[in-house]
Amino acid sequence: MFFLRYLDVCLVLATGPFVLIGGMPAFGYLVGATAWLLTRLGTAYVYERARRIADPKVKAGLQVAAMMGRVWIVALAVILAKYAGSKSDGIMAAAVVLAAFTVYFAMSFVMRPGALPGGSRAHGRPSAS
Repeated sequence: MFFLRYLDVCLVLATGPFVLIGGMPAFGYLVGATAWLLTRLGTAYVYERARRIADPKVKAGLQVAAMMGRVWIVALAVILAKYAGSKSDGIMAAAVVLAAFTVYFAMSFVMRPGALPGGSRAHGRPSAS
């Protein structure tokens, strides 16, 4: 299950050689991949810290701050790639981030508790059966 949880990271890292071999904008890929990996790491850290906090207001605040910070960092990275590189670098950075987010979003549904057969169901939720 560890592989599925970080499938977006694997996708970003596995795309690198194809970008280089295909002659695609390497700077845009590098900026987009770096932004995605750093924000993914930072978000995982903040969510783990929030999981250990008992106060629900602080927990929610940390999670929202991580989510909003991640959006801003990734958006600024795409803008940086466009203006520090070229238009094609910006498009490449946006494509890398979009593909990684799509996989991350899909895997967040698959990896939630109770989503897979044999998974644990969250307490307090009514059963559909």
